[in-house]
Amino acid sequence: MKQLFLTIFLAAGLVAPMTVAQVFASPPLDPEVHPPIHVKPSSTVAPAGYSPKQILNAYGFSQLGCEGTLSCGAGQTIAIIDAYDDPTAANDLNTFSSQFGLPQCNVNDPCFTKNYPSGVPRADSGWALEESLDIEWAHAIAPAATIHLVEAKSNSLSNLLAAVDYAVNHLGAKVVSMSWGSAEFSSEASYDYHFNKPGIVFFASSGDSGSINYPAASPFVIGVGGTSLPLDANGNLVGSETAWSSSGGGISAYEQEQSYQSSFNGTGIATGGKRAVPDVSYDADPNTGVSVYDSTVYQGQKGWFIVGGTSAGSPQWAALAAITYSSSMTAPSISGIYNAAAYNSTSMTNPYATDYRDITQGTNTSGYHTGTGYDEVTGLGSPLANSLIPKL
Repeated sequence: MKQLFLTIFLAAGLVAPMTVAQVFASPPLDPEVHPPIHVKPSSTVAPAGYSPKQILNAYGFSQLGCEGTLSCGAGQTIAIIDAYDDPTAANDLNTFSSQFGLPQCNVNDPCFTKNYPSGVPRADSGWALEESLDIEWAHAIAPAATIHLVEAKSNSLSNLLAAVDYAVNHLGAKVVSMSWGSAEFSSEASYDYHFNKPGIVFFASSGDSGSINYPAASPFVIGVGGTSLPLDANGNLVGSETAWSSSGGGISAYEQEQSYQSSFNGTGIATGGKRAVPDVSYDADPNTGVSVYDSTVYQGQKGWFIVGGTSAGSPQWAALAAITYSSSMTAPSISGIYNAAAYNSTSMTNPYATDYRDITQGTNTSGYHTGTGYDEVTGLGSPLANSLIPKL
C-alpha cells in the first residue's frame, strides 16, 4: 500500500547486542527521567497561550473536515504515559474542552481513563502539569479518540517502561506518547524491545536541552523535536516556523542507524552509522506555547498556563497517528517503527511541497544546524496534516 508513513520491518538482530564492558560501563540501569516541559512563569484566569483553533489551522488539521468533532480519531486509543498522579486530570480536561468547544469526556462519552499499573501513585505537581498538557492537547487534535492516561509509580525508567507495557498489553493501545526522557546511557539499546511491537507506534519528546533524550533515541520510536511557531490570532504563520534552540537533537552515541535513515533520499544521512534524532518536529518554544488548564497547584499557582517544550509535540503527533488510523479501512502494518517523517520520500513527488513544513532556519544548543531536508534539530519538519493524512 502506497503510504507516506514509512512501514519498516526490522529484525530484532538489527539492534546491536550489548557487551559485558558496555553493561558495566553504564550509569545506573534505572535512571530517573524528566518531562521536557517549559512553563511561562505566571498562571492566568483565562487562556493566554495558543488555542486549539490556532494550532489546528497552523498545521492543516482544520482542513480535514473533522476539526473538533467526534470523527477525528474515532475508534482509536492513545496511551499517554507519565509518572505520578495528576489528581485533577479528568476535571481539568473537561474545563479545557468546555473553554474551546471540544467534546466533553464524561459518563455518556467515556473518552478518558486513568490507569495505575502499580496502584495509585503519589501526586506530583510538575508531572501533573505535564499530564494536563498531554491529555488536553491529544484531545484537542483527535477529540474522538479515547485517551488512556497511564500513571507510573515513579519517574524511574523501569516504572515508566512498565507503564508502557501495561498500555500495550492490557489497554490495547496502538498509539503511545511519551513526553519524557533521560540522557543517553550506554546500555539503552537493551531496553528497545519495549518499543519493537508490531502494530503499535511510539512517539517521544527529543528533549529540551539541545542533547538527545532516551527513549526518543530508540530506532523503534519516533523522536519529536521542537520549533518556534509565530502565529496570528487565526493560526496563520507570521514569518517562518524556525528551529527552537533547545530542541533535543544530534547523533546517538549508542543506537545504530537503521535502513530508513541510511537509505534516505538515495544517499542517506551522514551519521557515521549511528541513529540521528529527531524524526519530526512541532511547536515547542514556550514563547509560542499552548494554553493548558491545571487546577493542581504548580509552584503556588493554578489555572491557565502557557506551556512549551518538546513535551507538547509528542501527544499531538500521537493524535495525528490516531486520525490516520481512523481514516483507514485498516491500520497500516507496523513493526519496529512507524515513521511519520516518510524517510522513503524519494519515491514520491517532493513531500516538502505539500506534506511537511521543512524547517530551514535555526540551530540548537548542541551546535546542529537546520537545512533543506533532514536535519538533527527538527528532523524532516512539521506536519501539514491536510495533505499528509489523506496520503496514507
